[in-house]
Order: sequence, then C-alpha cells, then structure tokens
Amino acid sequence: MDAREPPARGAMAGTGIAASLLTNVSGLAEDMLEYLADRIPEVGADAELRGLTLGSCSSNLEAALSMFRHGIDVAAAQAPVTALEHARAMASRGHSVDVMLRFYRLGHEYFTEKLSVALTDNIGDPVVALSTFIDLERFGFRYIDRISSLVAAEYVAELDRRQNQARAERDEVVRALLAGERIDNARAERMLSHRLTGRQIGFVCWTDDRSVNLDRFARHVGRHLGASHSLVVADGPLAVWGWAPVSGDMPTSLTKMATELPSGYNNVHIAVGSPHPGAAGFRTSHLEAIRTRRIIDLSGRVAPSITAFTDIALVDAISRDLDTARAFVAAQLGDLARDDAKVRDERAALLAVLDAQGSLITAARALGIHRNTILQRMRRAEQRRGRPATIKTAELHAALLVCGVLRAAVLPD
Repeated sequence: MDAREPPARGAMAGTGIAASLLTNVSGLAEDMLEYLADRIPEVGADAELRGLTLGSCSSNLEAALSMFRHGIDVAAAQAPVTALEHARAMASRGHSVDVMLRFYRLGHEYFTEKLSVALTDNIGDPVVALSTFIDLERFGFRYIDRISSLVAAEYVAELDRRQNQARAERDEVVRALLAGERIDNARAERMLSHRLTGRQIGFVCWTDDRSVNLDRFARHVGRHLGASHSLVVADGPLAVWGWAPVSGDMPTSLTKMATELPSGYNNVHIAVGSPHPGAAGFRTSHLEAIRTRRIIDLSGRVAPSITAFTDIALVDAISRDLDTARAFVAAQLGDLARDDAKVRDERAALLAVLDAQGSLITAARALGIHRNTILQRMRRAEQRRGRPATIKTAELHAALLVCGVLRAAVLPD
C-alpha cells in the first residue's frame, strides 16, 4: 500500500464526515446550546441571549463544516452576523470578554466530542480515523481561533461605544450641575451613579506625572473623605475632578491623609472644597476646590500638597484680582514686601506672633526657634514696615497670610 494512501483516505473520510454533520446542523446547534447553557451561568433565563447563542452555534457549525467540506482556507472565514450580535449583547449586559470567549472554548470542546463519536461510528480503520480526526480538529481549532478574535474585537468596539456614550451622558449631567441649571435630581443620580442628597465635598487631584493612575487615586481620596463611592471625572490627561457624598462634616484633619495615601502617589496635589448640601453644594464645593487649585498654582508650590479651601479662603478672596492684591500687600507691608530670605524670615516671625495672639513663646514653638530670635525678627519687621504691628493689625495679618501662601506672586518686582 502506498504510504500516502491513509492520509488520502483520511481526507476523503473527513469530507464525508463534514457532509454528514451538515445534514444535522440544526440538531447539533440545539444540543450545543444546552451544552453551553449547562456550563455558562450567564446564559441563565436570558431568552434573547439564548436565542443569539443558538443562532451563533448554528451559523458557526454550518460555516466551519462547509468550509472544510469544500476545501476553503480558514483565513477566509468571517464571523457570522449572529456571532457578532452575540458579542454585542454580551458587552451590553456587562459580561466580561472572558465569559464571552468561554462560549467558543466550550463550543470547540463540544465539537471535539461529537467529532469523536462520528469518527468511531463511521470509520473502522483506526489509522484513517486518527488522520481524519487530526485534520478536522486542526481546522476546527484554527476556525475557532479566527472567529473568537473577530468577535472579541466586536465586543471591545461595542463596549467602547457604550462606555463613550455613558461617559458623554455623565459629562453632560456634570456640566449642567456645574452651570447651575435646573435638573431632575433622580435622573442625574441614575446617570452619575452618585447620590446628590446630603452633603457634597468636591476635590481636584493633579500631577505632572503621566504614569499616575489619577482615577484610582481620586477614589482613594474619596474614601478618606468618608465616601464609599466617589464620582470621578477626567479634566484632561493630568487632572481629575472628584465628588464625595458624605454624611457629616469635613474630616478633622487632612494632614493624616498624606500618611495613608498609597505608595507611588507622592507627586500628586490635592485641593479640597468644603461640604455643602445637595445639588447646589455639588457646584459650590467644586468651585472651592478649583479656586484652591488656583492658589496652589499661583504659589509656585512644587512639592505635593493637600490643601483645604478653608485654609486659603481669605487668600483666595484677596487675590481674586492679583493687581489689587499686590497693591494691598505693598500698602500694608511697606519695605517688608520684598522677596529675599532674610525678609521672608521676618515676615514669618511676625505672622507667627499674630497667629499666637502676641505670645512669643507660642510663636517660637511653632517656628522651632528661640523666643529671642522671634523678638528680634519681629522688631526688624516692624522697622521695615515703618509702623508697629499694633497698627491696622487685621490688615497686616491678612497681608502676611497672602505673602505666606502666594509668595512672589504678590510681591513687587
């Protein structure tokens, strides 16, 4: 016997097996559906998904068997319409791509079992049966590999489309809230998956490091503020806006947050608004966080910071108009409004004394220097100013606060 005869006979037998299976595609498809439904819980009682699964089974079985029977290269295979629609349905229902691909892996398993039975029943020669099995199994694997790639691409495209649509709808609701437009709160809460009743804390996170996952970081900030779930919206590639619905007031201290932040996020700035109630509070707290970021940016601060609006509210109010703020600082500080290290130390000492309501000991402790040093710097500061600190103390205190935060931004050139 010619050594090539068994393979030739195997090829002929394979064509016959494919033709035989084609006569019962409908029955095979229904049987495959039950096989899949027993092993994939997501099919469940979803009538539409079951129908699409059946259609996909039928279409793929018919396409694969017909292509093998007629010697069509598997590279020519295209995903059936029902298979593509099945992928879109899986994406719309929120099932993972891995779950979707299980249909194809298990479908291949089912096909292999049926193929083994058909070969055993129809081919007596074990050599021919093995050769036929290898040919059909290799073709089946390559077909499934190609089709699963095509339907996976369709799944991803559908998921992207739905996510983009959801993102656009969410962003539109956020825009309307921030614009102060009248809006149905119940609808807004559904679109945002965010509670608008109760108090809202708006915050902003930004960085210069493109490797930072700001979305994940912002959700960590929200949890620290007391929210189990935060609304996070991208503001370009290097910043996010966030809102945390909370039941109480602001946490007593934001400084603790710095010690609890996950590693790898030591180059992110955080600006936090105050808690305000309802949809109006959503807007108000956000604007406070934005204004806090403006102050941080104006200050030229490079080191990462966590800043609450309440800590810079006065500086924000005075510096809305920078030219006016500079004039105010110059009028209150005189020659003390200079940007050099010695004068900065004098301003810091004078501010510490005013913060301590005149206590030199408390001021010295706050700055970590000796009481006499505080006194000397305070006297020099008063000399530069041209009048004692007891004259227009409130204005002096405000000017020193503005200088302490905004630094060169409000000092004369």
